[in-house]
Amino acid sequence: MTAKPFALQELPTDLMQERMPRHVAVIMDGNGRWAKRRGLPRIMGHRRGVDVLKSLLRCCRDWGIEALTAYAFSTENWGRPTEEVEFLMTLFERVLRQELQEMMQEDVQIRFVGNLVMLPRSLQAEIERAVTETQKNHGIRFTVATNYGGRQEILQACRAIATQVQAGQLEPEEIDQAVFERHLYTAGICDPDLLIRTSGEMRISNFLLWQMAYAEIYVTNTLWPDFNGEEFHRALINYQQRDRRFGKVNAP
Repeated sequence: MTAKPFALQELPTDLMQERMPRHVAVIMDGNGRWAKRRGLPRIMGHRRGVDVLKSLLRCCRDWGIEALTAYAFSTENWGRPTEEVEFLMTLFERVLRQELQEMMQEDVQIRFVGNLVMLPRSLQAEIERAVTETQKNHGIRFTVATNYGGRQEILQACRAIATQVQAGQLEPEEIDQAVFERHLYTAGICDPDLLIRTSGEMRISNFLLWQMAYAEIYVTNTLWPDFNGEEFHRALINYQQRDRRFGKVNAP
């Protein structure tokens, strides 16, 4: 079944602009299953998934969402078949190269989080170029989690802080939430308000463990390549019906 395109116009009338999430995060699950059900190679699901992500990014921009973070490749994904991993690295590189001009035109600011030094050097170069050229853009902030793991992110933050303490640059009693967050990959990015996971899996898979503390989680059985504007609209309707108390009790 072909996914309907995302709506790229004004906000639907049944959504309230003042209750839109500032930051949406997505776990794009189900590319391989989508391809397998159609008798296609798994890589075809990833290709289709890129098109869906591009459409979602534009939809977020048009509907006034400030930030979108996509879980593109986890630290655990290296365990996939070598052919698939190599294709994904090549795909990331090609998409960055092809889409950079359009991102500049659409005022997108792109950022990558994760252990990037393990990526192919040619991909690292494309990432550096895209980040550098879009860093002064003022539109939607698009973050791509690549070779990312939430536990690893927390460990590297702890090591960095411990090094500062050992060097006498920081006192233990000075370590608070703000200090810790400055050492995360996502420093300077507001925490996600809404996490969307496709393919029906009920877990967050080591994604933004610290940052997801109070995110609203929306799970759909739809596979990522079939995720469309209707699905996104449904997720936002659901989000706006949530009572976000952040551990507090609303006044009677």
